[in-house]
Amino acid sequence: MFTVKKILFPVDFTMNMEKVLPIVKDMVKAFDAKLYVIHVIRSAEEFVGFEMGTAWYAALEKDLMDGAEKSMRRLVVEQLGDLEGVETQIAVGDVVDEILDYAKKQEIDLIIIGTHGRKGLEKVMFGSVAEGVIKEAPCPVLTVNPYKVGK
Repeated sequence: MFTVKKILFPVDFTMNMEKVLPIVKDMVKAFDAKLYVIHVIRSAEEFVGFEMGTAWYAALEKDLMDGAEKSMRRLVVEQLGDLEGVETQIAVGDVVDEILDYAKKQEIDLIIIGTHGRKGLEKVMFGSVAEGVIKEAPCPVLTVNPYKVGK
């Protein structure tokens, strides 16, 4: 029997994330599950070969981490305050790899991830996080198109 006790929600702190959040909360409550939230900061290595190199990005990494921690605290207090025991993680590295590693480590039963519909150069450069997670996830993945929520 398929049971869901641990749900992972990768976040990027955008408006699209906020559109997906009500579905995540409904699923957590419906399954009486524990929610795990992860945000991944891209590592400087992803910018090797760019004209500016990695040094400029590495210098920003501490500021990015501080901002992510502040955004995560705000998310938990302001939007997830009605859920008990929410676990959070901020990681640095390849976004897909970090999400998958965390899902395995925490023995996640279900990943809920928003799709963002990246196009053009952005998709070529960074690919699709949702697509990468779906292909390699150790558990089922529910994708939610934020542009279709509530329609």
